[in-house]
Amino acid sequence: MSAHTDIVANGWVSRMPGAWRPYLLLARVDRPIGTWLLFLPGTWGITLAAPTMAEAIRLLLLFGVGSLVMRAAGCVVNDLWDRDIDRLVARTAGRPLASGALRPRHALAFLAALLAVGLVVLLQLNHLAQLLGVGSLVLVALYPLAKRITWWPQLIMGFTFGFGAPMGYAAATGHLGSAWALIYAAAILWDLGFDTIYAHQDREDDALIGVKSTARLFGDRTRPFLAVCYLGCIAMLACAAATTGLNTWFYPMLALPAFLLARQVLYLDIDDPARCLNLFRANREVGLAVALALIVGRL
Repeated sequence: MSAHTDIVANGWVSRMPGAWRPYLLLARVDRPIGTWLLFLPGTWGITLAAPTMAEAIRLLLLFGVGSLVMRAAGCVVNDLWDRDIDRLVARTAGRPLASGALRPRHALAFLAALLAVGLVVLLQLNHLAQLLGVGSLVLVALYPLAKRITWWPQLIMGFTFGFGAPMGYAAATGHLGSAWALIYAAAILWDLGFDTIYAHQDREDDALIGVKSTARLFGDRTRPFLAVCYLGCIAMLACAAATTGLNTWFYPMLALPAFLLARQVLYLDIDDPARCLNLFRANREVGLAVALALIVGRL
């Protein structure tokens, strides 16, 4: 594999004041796909719970801001843990902490500011959602360590990024029924699949420095593994729909995200990092298609 990076240093971020740029790159605002992938499971949980239109809009706005802020906070935590490893990986060597553009004390101050904004958002939710939000910080803090101790860091990432699904459901209902576990399981399996695709960008570098991943674990067997993850995701979504009594239109609408996921399995080339990145980014449309199916199922 050739040297490859996903940092977009020549986009709109390049037109920002020079002192801002390292912080914006640290927060990954040049790559909004991560914010989308954190936000979308929350939309699933909110839509499945079927609050009033006004409440749904309020929660979606709060979850949108919260996803932007907490994705940035998670990136700061990740880069603080991984700054020494990132220097050894072509895709991540240009990150602000790895490159020396920012020092850890700067990142910690930025993290404190992000968490303060996140707290303001969290206080707008009900008590159960607040408790879940605080609990999610444990996953955010521990996820970067997973690659050092387990071959399944992408599964830990699934628990972390997918946490918006039960949190959105709780924010809309004030309780956790059986449906929240099913929608959470769907989000975890979806995340496990697409983050395995993402990890193939670093597979060779990770092998050299001893970092573990499901990309390394499954290697040439990634395609069937991905198929199992995505089939499980679709099955869990169908079970959640049945549990909550969505109308029959949900099921044909579910064919669209199923098709988009199947396309990823078919087009995967684990030795082409650019294609892996493009397939990873295509999951925004998958998440939106699932949200659309849930909305139609509630009409």
